[in-house]
Amino acid sequence: MSPVMAVDAWLWTLGLLAGLFWARSLGVCYILQSRSVSESLYKDGDVIIGGLFPVHLEPPEPDHTFTQRYKKNVQNVDLRSYRWLQTMIFTVEEINRDPALLPNFTLGFHAADTCLAAESALSAALSMVTGQDEAVSGEECARAPNVAVIIGDASSSASIVVADTLGIFDIPLVSYFASCACLSDHTRYPTFLRTVPSNAFQAKAMAHLLRMMGWSWVGIVYGDDAYGESGMQLLLKELEGSGVCVDYIEAIPKSYALNRIRRIVERIQSSKAWVVVTFSISPDTEALLREVVRQNVTDRQWIATTAWSTLSSYTTWSGITLAGTIGLALQSADIQGLSSYLNQLSPERHPKEPLVQSVWEEVFGCKFGAENQSEPLKPQCTGLEKVEVLAESDVNYNVYKAVYAIAHAIQNMLDCEHILKNVEFTTQVGEHVNFGNNEGPSASYDIINWHIGSEGKIEFIHLFANQVPVSVCSESCPPGTRKALQKGKPVCCYDCIPCAKGEISNSTDSTECTKCPESLWPNTDQTECIPKLVEFLSFQDNMGIILSVLSVAGAALTGTVLAAFFRFRDTPLVRANNSELSFLLLLSLKLCFLCALTFIGRPAPWSCMLRHTLFGISFVVCLACVLGKTMVVLVAFRATLPGSNIMRYFGPVQQWAGIFLCTLVQVGICVLWVTLAPPLPTESAGGEFGARVVLLCAVGSVAAFSLVLGFIGLLAAICFLLAFFARKLPDNFNEAKFITFSMLIFCAVWVAFVPAYVSSPGKYTVAVEVFAILASSYGLLLCIFAPKCYIILLRPERNTKKSMMAK
Repeated sequence: MSPVMAVDAWLWTLGLLAGLFWARSLGVCYILQSRSVSESLYKDGDVIIGGLFPVHLEPPEPDHTFTQRYKKNVQNVDLRSYRWLQTMIFTVEEINRDPALLPNFTLGFHAADTCLAAESALSAALSMVTGQDEAVSGEECARAPNVAVIIGDASSSASIVVADTLGIFDIPLVSYFASCACLSDHTRYPTFLRTVPSNAFQAKAMAHLLRMMGWSWVGIVYGDDAYGESGMQLLLKELEGSGVCVDYIEAIPKSYALNRIRRIVERIQSSKAWVVVTFSISPDTEALLREVVRQNVTDRQWIATTAWSTLSSYTTWSGITLAGTIGLALQSADIQGLSSYLNQLSPERHPKEPLVQSVWEEVFGCKFGAENQSEPLKPQCTGLEKVEVLAESDVNYNVYKAVYAIAHAIQNMLDCEHILKNVEFTTQVGEHVNFGNNEGPSASYDIINWHIGSEGKIEFIHLFANQVPVSVCSESCPPGTRKALQKGKPVCCYDCIPCAKGEISNSTDSTECTKCPESLWPNTDQTECIPKLVEFLSFQDNMGIILSVLSVAGAALTGTVLAAFFRFRDTPLVRANNSELSFLLLLSLKLCFLCALTFIGRPAPWSCMLRHTLFGISFVVCLACVLGKTMVVLVAFRATLPGSNIMRYFGPVQQWAGIFLCTLVQVGICVLWVTLAPPLPTESAGGEFGARVVLLCAVGSVAAFSLVLGFIGLLAAICFLLAFFARKLPDNFNEAKFITFSMLIFCAVWVAFVPAYVSSPGKYTVAVEVFAILASSYGLLLCIFAPKCYIILLRPERNTKKSMMAK
């Protein structure tokens, strides 16, 4: 409630109370009633129940001087409120006919039109509790009927003012529609009760509805009064930490200034929040929505409170603008006989009822009797017009319960039991009613959807639209991404950032990504951790198959050469080139080809140790044989010089001893290697950012591995140098040229191996090593033995001693 309205209300209070004492001192009791804001309905009884209903929605300007009689000038009738008033009358008459409740006791009523204004409601309430009829004479003034309890008002702002005033005199006020949570303060409003749930429940229901529908980006428009402000604050509190953010909060001014209303509509249009939550009474809401309709804002999802969610009058001017509106409606009950009672209301049946004529004239735009002369353009009212629309309501039941609560309280007082605040009873429709909780009754809402029917008219149904509109500041982040808040904006505004490499998010709108365990890796979408791809040089890989074939082919080719040499072992060519060393060289070459197979397949401890030691020893035997053959050739030709006796140091025994010694050195290195720091299987990250697990054989001791390779390199270098020096020696027995070529290939392969080995990723490291073994083995085999096999197999006529000694 605005400060100006509060001041006006208290001015009215003070003025009315002053007028009361002044009137009684003059012996007159009609002043208060003459200043009530509009007509009232009265029926005598043993106990009079007051009723405050906003039948009209536009009150006259208040007279703060209290110097003239009230002139009726209210307009804009509210059929729904008039229906509430008639429901009170219907309920009073029903109780009076009930022989079980208040027998031999008659309830009366005094109902007034408050015009939806706090000042009017307070004036009417004070009139009721002090004296209700200006026709009462002076002698009867002291005994003037007054009300003991008031039902009303519909407005929370008016109820606050009336409850504040009546609470001083311990006069109960039972509201049927004032739902402001502020009225739950029992300390401030000790005599206020209500049959409508508090706004606290409505705010919870709205917050739950927004979450359920997935609307995380909304706007709030509220009325500038107690109802709107309280509801807005409660809703904001319920939305804290719920994932629903508010883009804007706008207050509808009570002056309904067009420029301010337009600014609110423009703010609504410019926002990405497609859902607009309203917390305002129906006149405030109408002022806003009429401008919304005028500007043709049809792309918004409106959320209505109980204040206007079932107002059929809106449908006459809103067209399809409000179609799809979702609102909370108080659960109603089928009160037997009420619909027929409301539908038969007419000036013809109730000619003495002052309010019915004014309602009739506004609803149907006509005039009764002689009054029509002042407005000749309006048709004559017949009183027979149909008003079936009066039958619909969701607040009637609250009025019905309020009257029954008062009746049961009176019954209890007559039985000396307890008072209104502690009354408990069951209504005709089976609901148990009590006022034990100052919040009001427990809340149960219907969810109403404004649906366009088959005839193009809006209908209120209890179903949702087939397609729920989306209202979010940012679209949901899919799995595989995380939310990153946008700087300076609410938590509902964010960007979707892909998870970092090695991390996943498996739910929508994740705030952070989770790192996969060491043995797992994200899938392509980064939505789940899957086992890493285990990678090693296997027999199923294309590369593994090719290298395996080359290895087996090399071993088979070496075996073929060995068989050919053994078959022709007695021929001059075989015997002339130290056949024993040739056989040992071929066997070691065969072993070199086969050792390549140990590098292929899943690494195991035995395979890791075998591959490196077998490789090192077989190549040393091979190179030792080549070295022996080279030394023999070189020394043999040097021994032909006069006086030379060097050949005795390079006989068969010395050759085998040299080979044995070289092999023993390599075996010793390998034994120490395997014993102290053996090569073992290891895992390493492979692929981009470690997406694969590469299984390798770690060398264990880098020093031992370097010694093995270094010793092989040393023998190869010596062989190359000696063969190079002997390359120009005469005679067909000379193998130096072929050994030179083979050593040149051998050294080139292993020199290129080092950088290739270091730079190759994953399983390609192993492939490079296998390729170096096979290439060097093929180089030795082909360069040394291919020329000999050519003569042995294809040119046997050259395989004679004469041919050998030709030069």
